[in-house]
Amino acid sequence: MNSTYALHEMLEVHEIAAFKTVCITKSKTMQAMVTDPELMLILQQDVTLSQQQLQELGGVLSKATV
Repeated sequence: MNSTYALHEMLEVHEIAAFKTVCITKSKTMQAMVTDPELMLILQQDVTLSQQQLQELGGVLSKATV
């Protein structure tokens, strides 16, 4: 199923994907500095969730036509 999106909608999806990429990078970087196990778990969960969200955004972008 192809969905038609306005250009500004596609740009917003790209912007969200870029933000989620930064979130993953920051969380993975912070894991190297964290000693608290609870905080480490939170960071790992953030990486996992952000990766899932990026895959979903990629799916939206791959099916969309402008």
